[in-house]
Amino acid sequence: MEMNEFIGNFAELFDDTAPEVFTPDTRFRDLEEWSSFLALAVMAMIKSEYDVAITADEMRSANTVQELFDTVQKYL
Repeated sequence: MEMNEFIGNFAELFDDTAPEVFTPDTRFRDLEEWSSFLALAVMAMIKSEYDVAITADEMRSANTVQELFDTVQKYL
């Protein structure tokens, strides 16, 4: 798994946020569009794309795209 691929998959879940906004340092929880629905969508994307099931606690503890990427990486 590469960061650029992960960012692309992550960005696709957002309807109103431009893909260019997303970098490893993006604090996705600070985005206006962020919601609990998107959190579930991210968890589902991670499961379908990477066959990794992260917990709700792991999702809650991640604040940046990099932190979320690192969480997934530890299971691969």
